[in-house]
Amino acid sequence: MITMPDDAEARRAVKPVICYPVETLPQPDMALLTGARQDLRKTDEVLVEPRDAATFAVPAGHFFRITSVEGSQVGDLNLWNANDLNERFYSGKTRALHGTHITTGERMWSSFPGMRPMATISHDTLGWYGIDAYGGSVHDVIGTRCDPYTHNLLKGGQYHHCCHSNLTRAMAAHLGVPVQEAEPLVHDVLNVFMCTGFTRDTGQYFMKASPVRPGDYLEFFAEMDLLGALSACPGGDCSAEHSSDVAACYPLLVEVFAPKDGALDGWTPPPINGYDRSHGV
Repeated sequence: MITMPDDAEARRAVKPVICYPVETLPQPDMALLTGARQDLRKTDEVLVEPRDAATFAVPAGHFFRITSVEGSQVGDLNLWNANDLNERFYSGKTRALHGTHITTGERMWSSFPGMRPMATISHDTLGWYGIDAYGGSVHDVIGTRCDPYTHNLLKGGQYHHCCHSNLTRAMAAHLGVPVQEAEPLVHDVLNVFMCTGFTRDTGQYFMKASPVRPGDYLEFFAEMDLLGALSACPGGDCSAEHSSDVAACYPLLVEVFAPKDGALDGWTPPPINGYDRSHGV
């Protein structure tokens, strides 16, 4: 039996403190990126089929877009330093710095010890959505990715088209290795276009129908040479299920763009984190 202390309400009334004030966080030069993106030349594209994943490469200083092309569809995005796959997207620290969902001007940060910007969101056609009455928003860094292990725990069976498995197959094909070797490279994702939040009464992670429509896109600036993998989630718009063979699913288009020569004069790739890694020894 839980005993309520006499000062319970006073304890609850304590004001919160932001864990990581970001006033001193290095900021992207959005005016430079906005100018550069006005004159882009497409250099590559990859169509990610429904309930599957594909890899793509983006050179440092280029832009890439993820676009809804046929119907409302969410995607799970992994990023790696193309020159060192040990440096990968760190969703937890990105969440701690920017919040549960990210949009224009915010960044995808890399894992330790690099701990630097990998990609900056340069444009978001869903930037108007904000936070809805349920506490939901788009492009979250709180959901880890649908996976066959959790599916097995909750529903049993062997489901192979979860985003984790899709990303694993895509990386195995890209590297030419067995899926068991590729799987440890797959990591927590940016849930592109997914509309999510936490329930106010139970604190549970929820999803709802994505507001994305054909033509909407999320655009990034590559701060380093990137290898990306994107899964077109088997939940479609995630209005009902996120591991399903019956949900309406659609492809996602990834396009890579080069800026005009000279458009990024003054920009340099971010250095690795300045911590000396001595850990007090």
